[in-house]
Amino acid sequence: MSTKSVFVTVGTTKFNELIDSVTDRRTLEALKRNGYTSMTLQVGNGTFILEPSDVMEISSYTFKPDIGTDMMNSDLVISHGGAGSIMQALDYGKPLLVVVNEKLMDNHQYELAEKLCEDKRLYYTTCENLCHCIENLDFSLLNSVKIDNSKKICKQIECYLKI
Repeated sequence: MSTKSVFVTVGTTKFNELIDSVTDRRTLEALKRNGYTSMTLQVGNGTFILEPSDVMEISSYTFKPDIGTDMMNSDLVISHGGAGSIMQALDYGKPLLVVVNEKLMDNHQYELAEKLCEDKRLYYTTCENLCHCIENLDFSLLNSVKIDNSKKICKQIECYLKI
């Protein structure tokens, strides 16, 4: 039996809602039904306490100098809506589900995720709809061709969004 892994990142922020949503039993079961057997969480400044799961293997950490290895070794990336995390996942050609933090003021995360979703680079959702998306989205339909010059593209997006 093959194993598939999920990598979840909140970047350098505190986004407990994402961590709580992705570790909710219903979400874990939806991931398991889609063949995922393990999950690594990068929890940032959050207050997450790892509890044992009987659904799948879960590990967590706060920060690492580089999360690239975790992204490269995953079969699915679930990320906050930060431009850096998004572009890094796309650089590695990984299926990406962005979870927009609705609590942010002047939320450019939504605009960036929406544009990249239109280009079939990623899917995006909110914490409230995360489980539903995992149950219903077909990640094989995403354009997984690696983006060249991601730093240049990221700068252009930031200029467009005025961030």
